[in-house]
Amino acid sequence: MSSMTSRGGSRRHRGRRFARELIAHTPVLKMLLLLVVCWLLFAAALYLSERGAEGTTISSYGRALYWGIAAFSTAGVADAPVNGLSLFIGGFWIVLGSVIFFGAIVATVTAYFMRSFYRPSRQIIEAIEYNLEQLEDLSVEELEVLQETTDTLIQHVERAKLKQ
Repeated sequence: MSSMTSRGGSRRHRGRRFARELIAHTPVLKMLLLLVVCWLLFAAALYLSERGAEGTTISSYGRALYWGIAAFSTAGVADAPVNGLSLFIGGFWIVLGSVIFFGAIVATVTAYFMRSFYRPSRQIIEAIEYNLEQLEDLSVEELEVLQETTDTLIQHVERAKLKQ
C-alpha cells in the first residue's frame, strides 16, 4: 500500500513539475488567454448583431458563448446566425478560433520539446565550470558528457563567429 501511495505522490510531483515547465517554457498561457478573450469578444459581437433578428436562436450572451465553442471546435452548430453581419462574424470566429486553438496546441508541444535547444549559453558555461571544479569526483561517463558538451559549445561559438 505504501508503495502505491509513494508512486501516486511521485506521479503528482511529476505532473506538477510538468505543468510548471509547460507554463514557464511554452506559450500555453498566452495562447489560452488570447483564445478566451477572442471568444468572449466574438460571442458579444455575435449576440449584439443577432439581437432582435427574426428567427434567431442566439437570443442571449450565453447562447452566443455556446455557439462560439461549438463553431470552432467542429462539434457542429445547432444555433446558426441568421443575418449577414452575424454570418460574417461567425465565419471569421470559426477560422480565427480554430487557428488559435490548434495553433496553441502545436506551439505548446513544439516549444516544450524544443526548450532544451534554447538554453542560454551562460547556463551551459556555468554547468561546465561547476563540473570542472568537481573534476576529481566525476565518473568516466560524466567526463565524456562534459567533453561532448564543451565540444558542442565550442562548435556553436565558432559557427556564431563565422556568421558575424
